Amino acid sequence: MFKVDIKKELGILPRSIWAFHCNSGSCNGCDIEIVALLTPRYDIERFGMKLVGTPRHADALLVTGPVTKYMTDRLRRIYAQMPNPKVVIVVGNCGASGDVFYKSYNLDGPVDQILPVDVYVHGCPPRPEAIIDGVAKAILKLEEKREELLKTGGATNA
Repeated sequence: MFKVDIKKELGILPRSIWAFHCNSGSCNGCDIEIVALLTPRYDIERFGMKLVGTPRHADALLVTGPVTKYMTDRLRRIYAQMPNPKVVIVVGNCGASGDVFYKSYNLDGPVDQILPVDVYVHGCPPRPEAIIDGVAKAILKLEEKREELLKTGGATNA
């Protein structure tokens, strides 16, 4: 069983991260695990993560599933609407590699062929604990990107 060290996670999650969730063609198994994060058992909001309804308010993009031809342009538009700095978290094997849908006629490929991916959370579907770990890694990556943007003098909301 996968165990989460709460003290370690709390140290990594000093700030809140707002995430926008996009299903780019998954079977909904990963989506159910993301929703499980919001239940009292895992309560991801205690760590500061919140799912938001618009990419304009998001720090992170949670993508589930391989990217279908229908979703390619939409996924790019969602990513473009997010303010900088931003991170992309791919949840599940399908988004990372295509998994069982790898050679499907309707796919443009895994997410990393469409968008730059910062964190992969593997599993089919991944357990909520693994998604929490992925979010913690994404926060570290987001902090690095914020510091880099401040050093270069770039605007954080560009």
